[in-house]
Amino acid sequence: MSQNIVETEYLSSLTIRGTCHQDFQNVAETFAINFDKYNEIGSSLSVIVDGEITVDIFAGHTTQEKVEDWNENTLSVAFSCTKAAVALCAHLLIDRGLLNAQEKVTKYWPEYGKNGKQDTTVEMILNHSAGLPALKTHVEDGGFLDWNYVVELLENEEPFWTPGEETGYHMMTTGWLIGELIRRISGKSLGQFFKDEIAEPLNLDYWIGLPESHDHRVAKVTPFTSSPSDKPSKFADIFRNDITSMQRLSLTNTGGYDYNSTDTYRSELGGVGGITNSRSLAAMMTPLAKNDETLLSKEGVKRLSKSNMRSNIDSMLLLPTNFSEGFMLNMDNRGNFEGEGGSFLIGNNAFGHVGFGGSSATFSDPDCNLSFGYLVNKLGGEYLINDRGQSLIDEAYKSLINFH
Repeated sequence: MSQNIVETEYLSSLTIRGTCHQDFQNVAETFAINFDKYNEIGSSLSVIVDGEITVDIFAGHTTQEKVEDWNENTLSVAFSCTKAAVALCAHLLIDRGLLNAQEKVTKYWPEYGKNGKQDTTVEMILNHSAGLPALKTHVEDGGFLDWNYVVELLENEEPFWTPGEETGYHMMTTGWLIGELIRRISGKSLGQFFKDEIAEPLNLDYWIGLPESHDHRVAKVTPFTSSPSDKPSKFADIFRNDITSMQRLSLTNTGGYDYNSTDTYRSELGGVGGITNSRSLAAMMTPLAKNDETLLSKEGVKRLSKSNMRSNIDSMLLLPTNFSEGFMLNMDNRGNFEGEGGSFLIGNNAFGHVGFGGSSATFSDPDCNLSFGYLVNKLGGEYLINDRGQSLIDEAYKSLINFH
């Protein structure tokens, strides 16, 4: 890809580089505006329609110090967008008849059936109703980097609720819960299975467990800093005020998890640790948008679009959520959720995922053959998509009207 300067009418303080189809100029325009409107540090955006790359742009810097430019080879932590990759791995096994969502987890992972979890089904793990959105047992320093250690903790944990009776977003634990099923069935680690079955066949720059040789390409994440004008969400209130809450435990009982550590890059954190670029986020979803059966059967893609767990109030996020088996679906919480970042507005049959603090977003929409990938390295205070990401999604959909 050439590093062309992408012309926009808005004179952004930063140069926007990459390629952009003329019918998608408004997407590039919005991308440029976001840098000044939200004090963005670095970002990349890719939109693919009918298999054609219509937007592939990037700008800014790889660190808060703004020394090194974000370029076409820059990678970033995908945070919860990684869950889309992990769910897709599970659906490959479902498509092949090797994994059944209606079966009990213990069929594949016998040691899991302890302390009230014996009737948990695979479906409950995929749709966030399994009752293990956080770990109550203290996680030792560095524990999240040890796969077998966390798996053993999960085996012995008592769920927060009777599995299947509530839903609560499994922010971190999803990676091990689904990943261990993949390992038990395939005999491969989660990262190796993803590499063999998805990343290499699709020629993606995407890893769950990054090789050391790519460390220098990864942008450093800048954490969210609150301000007096913020409106704390219900999640934030409970996080601050109840140290025993699942909200607090999910983000603090992590063995000192550090998203900028190279040790973390190396570990296969399926819930939050994928490392990629926007181009590969979109490219992974493209076969599903085209629905051409290169990755999943047409029936399999239908499963990803179908609401499997819709909650009036998610026990973890404390807002209404809508999941298929492993994917986020359209969630419109405008008007009934205080603060920014309570929605994910995509097509009725679209499916995808967003990442912590509005850091990333990816989705596939088979109705209009569109796939989307977005990454930033500055975290916001949101739990679903934020305005900077949603504005790009909105413009991508609008641009379809004139395309072809």
